[in-house]
Amino acid sequence: MIRCLIVDDEPLALHILEDYISKVPFMELVRSTTNPIEALTLVQDGNIDLVFLDVQMPELTGIQFLRIANGKTKVILTTAYPQYALEGYELDVVDYLLKPIAFDRFFKAAQKAQGIIQPSKAAIAEPVQVQQQQDFMSDFIFVKSEHKIQKVYLHQILFIEGLKDYISIFTTAERIITLQNMKKMEDTLPEKHFIRVHKSYIVALNKIDSIERSRIRIGDKIIPVGDTYRDDFFKIIDGKNV
Repeated sequence: MIRCLIVDDEPLALHILEDYISKVPFMELVRSTTNPIEALTLVQDGNIDLVFLDVQMPELTGIQFLRIANGKTKVILTTAYPQYALEGYELDVVDYLLKPIAFDRFFKAAQKAQGIIQPSKAAIAEPVQVQQQQDFMSDFIFVKSEHKIQKVYLHQILFIEGLKDYISIFTTAERIITLQNMKKMEDTLPEKHFIRVHKSYIVALNKIDSIERSRIRIGDKIIPVGDTYRDDFFKIIDGKNV
C-alpha cells in the first residue's frame, strides 16, 4: 500500500481527495490536514510515501514545503494556479493536478506515483485499478426525457433542480428535463457523491467550486443551502479532519 497524506487549507478539497483515495485499492490515507507544519513532522518521521500538496497555503506554501521536505517523500501538487507547474517539476514532483480535479485525472496521477514508489507491483495491480476507476466514472442512471429514455452518467452531473412538476438535471454537456420528483432522485443517487442541500436542489460534491455562508457556487450557478439541510451538509464539509 502507498501511505498517503493530504495537505490543503480548503476543507472541501480535503474531502474530495479523501474520497478519491478511498477508491484506489493500492492507496491508504494516513492523514489529511490543513496544517502544513504538522504534515512536515509526519513526513520527517518517515511514515509517508506520497503527499497530495496544495500550493497556496497561508502558513507555508507548497513550494516551501517541498524544499524543507528535501525529497523524503514523493509529492503530487494540487492547485488552481498553473503558473507553479514548472517550479514544481524542477523540484521533482510526481505530477501536478489542477483544481477542480476529476477522478480520471487523479487516477492517472495515482498510477504514475505507484510506478515510481512500487514499480514491481504496478503491472500486477493494473486490472484491479482499472475496475476501481470504472466504479463511479461508468455509473449511470436512466431518466425519461420527452419521448425517450436517456442515459445520464453520474460523473457528468453538476446539480439537479426541482421545479413544480419536473426536475432539471444539469450536466457538463447539457440540461435534461424529466418528470420525476426530487425524493425519488435523491434516493437513486449515491449519497457518497451527491447531497440534497435545499428542497429544490441536489448537488454533486466534487463539482462544488466554493461555499460562502449558505451559498454554493458551481460554475456560474449560485445554489442556496436550505435551513432543513444545512446541518447535514456542513457536517460532511467540516467533518473531515478540519
